[in-house]
Amino acid sequence: MNMITNHLPTAELQALDAAHHVHPFTHNAALAKKGSRVITRARGVTLTDSDGNEMLDAMAGLWCVNVGYGREELAEVAARQMRELPYYNAFFQTTHVPAIALAQKLSELAPGDLNHTFFAAGGSEANDTNIRLVRTYWDIKGKPAKKVIISRKNGYHGSSVGSASLGGMPAMHAQGGIPIPDIHHIGQPNWWAEGGDMDPDAFGLKRARELEDAILEMGEDRVAAFIAEPIQGAGGVIVPPETYWPEIQRICDKYEILLIADEVITGFGRTGNWFGSQTFGIRPDIMTIAKGLSSGYAPIGGSILSDEVAQVISSEEFNHGYTYSGHPVAAAVALENLRILEEEKILDHVRDVAAPYLREKWLAMVDHPLIGEAKIVGMMGSIQMTPDKDSRAGFAAGKGTAGLICRDRCFANGLVMRHVGDRMIISPPLILTHGDIDTLIARATRSLDETHAALKADGLLKAA
Repeated sequence: MNMITNHLPTAELQALDAAHHVHPFTHNAALAKKGSRVITRARGVTLTDSDGNEMLDAMAGLWCVNVGYGREELAEVAARQMRELPYYNAFFQTTHVPAIALAQKLSELAPGDLNHTFFAAGGSEANDTNIRLVRTYWDIKGKPAKKVIISRKNGYHGSSVGSASLGGMPAMHAQGGIPIPDIHHIGQPNWWAEGGDMDPDAFGLKRARELEDAILEMGEDRVAAFIAEPIQGAGGVIVPPETYWPEIQRICDKYEILLIADEVITGFGRTGNWFGSQTFGIRPDIMTIAKGLSSGYAPIGGSILSDEVAQVISSEEFNHGYTYSGHPVAAAVALENLRILEEEKILDHVRDVAAPYLREKWLAMVDHPLIGEAKIVGMMGSIQMTPDKDSRAGFAAGKGTAGLICRDRCFANGLVMRHVGDRMIISPPLILTHGDIDTLIARATRSLDETHAALKADGLLKAA
């Protein structure tokens, strides 16, 4: 206990970390030389590291701390549940109150007839569940050939073997024998990078119709489902053109393809509605949830199923589940998190206060000499760096050159802002005030100025 609360000096913590802790999505040998950043506490929207430096966390952890850090109510609920029933499983015809209450609450909040939840410990697990769910669904319906799940290039659905296969990230597919069979990827609706001379609306339709082309090519009798994020998150906060989602919905309806909306990031207020599906008018058959469900305070995820999908799956034994499906402590924390979101009217705050102000300031950043495009929906936004706004060019020195410099300048200026290639992205806690937004924009602008100066000084402001 003492080492955690009265911690060792930073250099010693970094040495221990390098010696024993293998980090996710990291070149661990390079990190060991540099030394990890050690975060020791957080409150509201501010992180504090082991040297006492404070940073505004514009990523809400990993897209998840929707209600902000340091909520005593969530700590109290977790402690109370741990004392009462720290663990029990949902196997062997058994249940417990937190799982029952959370499943019921989610049926209230989710749109349409999404009334049934299969719990997991996170988004990757939930998307693995979805692979088995949709294939089992069609099996039971007497269509065992319907196995192919269509997804998108540069989509992200997790990093387990199944969920990373659903995702369309080449660097992930290069490791560990993925994708697994019967996963097919179509193009992403990223107009900036791939739209060429097309009008964004025409490009949105073109990319959506790649789904129809794939279904016709493989045969409707083989295609089980289409999975996509309402807004691509880890792919760079790619907001699709307005024409995209209505056309995707039309195609799924026409060919009887199950539509899976991966709401791991867009759920629980991030876009100004409870779910991104409501923001974009999507009617999913299955919805993947995690992250904002508990604001990251406890690991929990799930798949919310429509009445039809649940009815079919329930007609036979579904040989699938996790030790921590519907974990009582995580479920209790999630319920309390949902209560906070509702009772404190945090979605109203996003819609009426935070998002409009952030949008105005964020979109104005396109005037910066380094920025070619600014996109934002609710509380998730991206800005694209380019050496040439007119041609939408990349940097001659290679993708991520400017992004890495900018990310490091952000940290130096007390701001956590992530880079995806040369796209800088934010997904801050939903509780941001106007003052927090002013701070975020000021630090982001300073970091962009410094990045621009560094690129200029090193002769890197050249178009590819």
